[in-house]
Amino acid sequence: MKKFDYNLNYEELDLRKQPELYTIGRGEQGVLMVEPYKSEILPHWRFKTPEIAKESSQKIYELFLEYKKRDDFVGMDMARKFLQMGYTRARRYTNHKGGRKYSKDDGSILPYQNDKVKAESAAIFKAQWEIAKTDPDYVKMKQEHREKYESENTQEHG
Repeated sequence: MKKFDYNLNYEELDLRKQPELYTIGRGEQGVLMVEPYKSEILPHWRFKTPEIAKESSQKIYELFLEYKKRDDFVGMDMARKFLQMGYTRARRYTNHKGGRKYSKDDGSILPYQNDKVKAESAAIFKAQWEIAKTDPDYVKMKQEHREKYESENTQEHG
């Protein structure tokens, strides 16, 4: 699997026009970098309460389906990353008030808590993320993207 390329000038690039430059990477890599998707999805990304998380995850999933209609795999993957990030961030806030996991003083892990509201927000995002990442068209397009642009046999772009 090819690593996400953090060296590209994402602020200047439009990866809708240049999908060959997009690397899936692991998990949420690049979620706050890749344009125009970051600007399209980020304004809808919220998880403070379950109600907000439900509205947010549904809107992001609607964007996922819009990208799918346009055969825009990069958009689909970015929407998937935002859903995943909704889950992981809400989980972090579930476990650590203020979202900070490590102490500023000595780097130790701060005490765990169990914020039931944030846990519910996390569950909402996780359910929507599962739907997106297992969508048969998404799975197929992900494999095609990897084979076309990220395989060992693909020449480097430059």
